[in-house]
Amino acid sequence: MNTRIRERVARLAAYIPGEQPSDPSVIKLNTNENPYPPSPKVFEAIQRVTADMLRLYPDPVCRRLRESIAQFHGCDPEQVFCGNGSDEILALCIRAYVERHGKIGYFDPSYSLYPVLADVADVGVAPIPLEPDFTCPIPPNRYDVPLFFWTNPNAPTSLLAPKEMIRDYAERSEGVVVVDEAYVDFASQDCVELALSLPNVLITRTLSKSYSLAGIRLGYAIGDRELIAALFKIKDAYNVNLLTQEIARAAIADQPHMQENARRIIATRDRVVRDLRARGVEVYDSQANFVWARPARGTAHELFELLRARNILVRYFTAPRTANHLRITVGTDGQMDALLAAWE
Repeated sequence: MNTRIRERVARLAAYIPGEQPSDPSVIKLNTNENPYPPSPKVFEAIQRVTADMLRLYPDPVCRRLRESIAQFHGCDPEQVFCGNGSDEILALCIRAYVERHGKIGYFDPSYSLYPVLADVADVGVAPIPLEPDFTCPIPPNRYDVPLFFWTNPNAPTSLLAPKEMIRDYAERSEGVVVVDEAYVDFASQDCVELALSLPNVLITRTLSKSYSLAGIRLGYAIGDRELIAALFKIKDAYNVNLLTQEIARAAIADQPHMQENARRIIATRDRVVRDLRARGVEVYDSQANFVWARPARGTAHELFELLRARNILVRYFTAPRTANHLRITVGTDGQMDALLAAWE
């Protein structure tokens, strides 16, 4: 081991993103990207960017973008923070709200980046196991951490926890509750109202999924002004580049386009769920742009490899609670038909 590297970093088990193949013939259903293009207004915004604009640093606090987001959510710009993807915001939350040697909470299984971020920040973890059916249990009264990440809908299990359950925990908790709503545009309920009414709740959103903009890396948080102000204190000076700010403003302004794409994905998702269940596959009630399924025959890993051999990528997680299931992104109807044919 190279002794020049911090011991904790040397021992760190890094987060492993989904595979990004270079072969365009691969049907890519492994990273929850949107199969449809972003709003045409995005490309109009790109064309308006001039060489002189690129010569200068971007707005360090994303004023115009935050105003657009605030108008969309019915809040003040001071209640909005923008980041380099929601992942940056999650990392900043740990640095802003958790004292050294404190702990973060989250459900297990959930977003596998959470414990990695905790390790990087040198804080502990206090995960709460999901129920056997992958639903979220009610955190017990004796459980309290300075920061709890509640992914809703949850990944990789696709299930949505009721807003009132989250409200109940937040009202009992002394810490900050971050509701990670990366997939909420495919769900029947959100927690914006909690973020704008409770002093210890933030929601985080991303433009990677429903807005078809995973490539620009834009996430945002809304909530209590003091919590938001703390994130500004510790962010990088220019954490969101100019192109991302311009593209994000254009995408958020075109809600009909995003919502129509989301409706198409939901319709395809529900059809695929019905089809798989008719084949005896155990599929959970998805509220996201992916499904969580347990094969009727064979193992999940065997099916993962068989699909891969047919140029279809899905996501397989090796942890004990997840090793019997596959997470499958909802693609176009044609892509999902190819998946179903290969599955058969």
